[in-house]
Amino acid sequence: MSIQFRNYTKQAGITEDYHKVRNFFIRLGYVEFTYTRWDWMTTHGYLDRSAVGKTGLWEDEGKIVGVATFDCQLGEAFCLALPEYAFLKKEMLIYAKDNLSKDGKFGVVIADTDLRFQDIAADLGFKATEEKENDAIFYVDKTSTKYNLPDGFYITTMKETFDLYQYLRVLWKGFNHELNGEGEFQFTKEKEILSNAEMLRPNVDLNLKVAAVAPDGNFAAYCGMWYDPQAGYAVIEPVATDPKYRKMGLGRAVVLEGISRVGELGAKTALVGSMQQFYYSIGLRPYKTATIWREK
Repeated sequence: MSIQFRNYTKQAGITEDYHKVRNFFIRLGYVEFTYTRWDWMTTHGYLDRSAVGKTGLWEDEGKIVGVATFDCQLGEAFCLALPEYAFLKKEMLIYAKDNLSKDGKFGVVIADTDLRFQDIAADLGFKATEEKENDAIFYVDKTSTKYNLPDGFYITTMKETFDLYQYLRVLWKGFNHELNGEGEFQFTKEKEILSNAEMLRPNVDLNLKVAAVAPDGNFAAYCGMWYDPQAGYAVIEPVATDPKYRKMGLGRAVVLEGISRVGELGAKTALVGSMQQFYYSIGLRPYKTATIWREK
């Protein structure tokens, strides 16, 4: 065993290091930071591209065995290692604290079942907080994916209807930007370029990017689904419904349509990082939790 540390490439986007880290997450299996979270982050418009080179990598004979990363923005870190390399987590947490903080603020996300890492964090002066990450799970073989659509609405995908304006518009409205006073959606060339990079890249199946279309042609609800057969589980991200069309079963429809599609591809489970009643109401169940730990 000859473990070497190095930094991730300073270049954002789809690089050789992107693929190496993604393969690490596939091997690692389901944890508080999944392969889909890595995919989503890598080309996300909110990503701090100047900070990607701060991600820490631990390698054994050229294969990544540990990653200390952030999610889009510095300030909170994830320290993840293959089970046989869990002894690295103290070194990883020290590195993350020194390199992945923002404006003097830092937290680390630790699975509530990872008692060994909790001990390490406590010994280094960290305390658990009330800040939580919650995951819910859908068992494809246990719960129906049937749904109904209101008259005049239909399902499409980004494969069938590649419309970045509609995609960004429904996310803007669905995440309540207009309701929160941030103004109407503006479709700029910069947004088009960034979202195009999100959609047209490796490991994206446009048949799993599902939208419900309203009679006027606008996307009324949207669900992004992620699935890799090597990982064995799918992930739901993001889900949004235009406030104009809420309480009509459209969010339910796009999520269940997405789950049905990944089920046909072989997925046995689909997970989402949420504890919202909406997901429980359509058949997902509480699964795992993680806590953000901070220095006292």
